[in-house]
Amino acid sequence: MCATALWVSSVSAAATLKVGDPAPPFSLAGSDGKLHSLASYKGKQVVVLAWFTKAYSDACTAECKSLRESGDEIRAFDAAYFAVSVDQPNTNSAFARSLGLDYPLLSDPFKSIARAYGVVDEDQAGASRWTFYIGIDGRILYIDKQVSPSTHGKMIAARLAELGIAQRRPGR
Repeated sequence: MCATALWVSSVSAAATLKVGDPAPPFSLAGSDGKLHSLASYKGKQVVVLAWFTKAYSDACTAECKSLRESGDEIRAFDAAYFAVSVDQPNTNSAFARSLGLDYPLLSDPFKSIARAYGVVDEDQAGASRWTFYIGIDGRILYIDKQVSPSTHGKMIAARLAELGIAQRRPGR
């Protein structure tokens, strides 16, 4: 009975967050040793949050590598991008080093931000593989719930172009 209530709660949270809504605020530890918060990008850059299920799993390894391999394409846009999981910060830091990632992995070990975004999968240990595109005004521009791990990096760059996100200015 309790598991059912948690599942319903997750589905309800996911169903209520939609394009145009204010993105839930976050302040999360990054694998780069910095604290990253949505507030620090508001009015400055688009933010992409690519939630992944679990560090070191095959699909998540493929997804994180895809973002690394498409980094130049993604960085062409005036956007900050992160992969996010509910793993511990030390786990994500080790995972990022093992893959040679050039972008931060964010950690939400208490699942509070994952719940706010509706990505908590209470039946699993991780989060749903969804990607949120957040405008400079802090509102959700797009939610991708059909992520293909091996091509995710290219899909992020394509989506940024489709959304009309400006190209990065020199010096950014």
